[in-house]
Amino acid sequence: MTIVWGGGLGVWSEVNKMKILFTWREGKTEKEPLILLRTSGSLLMDYRTEAPPILRDFLVYHETIQGHSRKTVDEYFLDLRNFFRYIKIEKNMAARSAELDSIDISDVDLDLVRSVTLSDVYSYMNYLSRDRAQRPNSDHSGYGLKATSRARKVAAIRSFYKYLTNKAKVLAENPMQDLDSPRMKKSLPRYLDLESSIQLLESADGPFQERDRCILTLFLNCGVRISELIGLNLTDVRGEQLRVLGKGNKERILYLNDACIQSIQDYLAVRGNEQAIDKNALFLSRRRTRISKAAVEKLVKKYLTKAGLDSSQYSPHKLRHTAATLMLQNGVDVRTLQEVLGHDNLNTTQIYTHVDNENLRLAAKANPLGKVRTGRKKPAASEPEE
Repeated sequence: MTIVWGGGLGVWSEVNKMKILFTWREGKTEKEPLILLRTSGSLLMDYRTEAPPILRDFLVYHETIQGHSRKTVDEYFLDLRNFFRYIKIEKNMAARSAELDSIDISDVDLDLVRSVTLSDVYSYMNYLSRDRAQRPNSDHSGYGLKATSRARKVAAIRSFYKYLTNKAKVLAENPMQDLDSPRMKKSLPRYLDLESSIQLLESADGPFQERDRCILTLFLNCGVRISELIGLNLTDVRGEQLRVLGKGNKERILYLNDACIQSIQDYLAVRGNEQAIDKNALFLSRRRTRISKAAVEKLVKKYLTKAGLDSSQYSPHKLRHTAATLMLQNGVDVRTLQEVLGHDNLNTTQIYTHVDNENLRLAAKANPLGKVRTGRKKPAASEPEE
């Protein structure tokens, strides 16, 4: 059966028990796979076919004009889809007994979007903080999302309405202009000290030790994100420079120190390219495909344990914190660190200045009462002890 999607044509086929939508534009004969269905039949999401026009236009704008990654745009869609499912219940457009995740949003239009108020959003936030399952697909999920998760959903809603007002110009006023984000707990980043970092690097062994040591070295020296590390290609290594593609497809260049250069050379000497399925990927799995996020997380946990460190307290992102903290402690200024880490906002980088601030230590010692020592007084003879 031929279907129409987004101005083009498509036809469903089944390949190896998976359904694939082959699509092509009118007037063209080339067909390319667009959407896969799992063997169970559940759809792998694609906003181009699932989102109503008013949402799809917003998402296309962010992907094509703003240059946001597909992952970021997909997360926007998931957040907004869930929000408008809730709104449909609140506006009596869906039964209150309906499962939220099963509510169709194809009928969401400008009239519904325009009817949403700040009170509706705060009601939704209350639902998320109290009643929303943390892991909807698990039988053992807790309830109530953390402030960080709720803040991301607020950001999606705010961005959507800003687009409708300032870009699409279909709203005269932005009803979400005064929408506040949840107050988040400010905690200092956890990091490894220098001695523990060396222990971790020395723990790499086994048949993939060159690869694993190289991964740990880049985390601890360059402070790359895990998504940036697994996305590295062979062509991104350029002598003493490393090209990194960060959040929002923003490219930055990192300079490699001697340890990084040596670890990359050691790894490339054993990597091999003959059997590689993904010949471009810098880091390969044992199956010779691009290494996955889960595999990197697993190997980091393995070596943390091997080094005698608490693997439950550290992760690849904590190694990024470690790199940032060690650089600051050894004279790197905050502005330079911001560029190294790829932070848009300096405030994000400045949290590392509070982790081990020598000025705070000197301030504590400068208090004249810091040298006053008082001992326990003996009670007077006439005063009975309580």
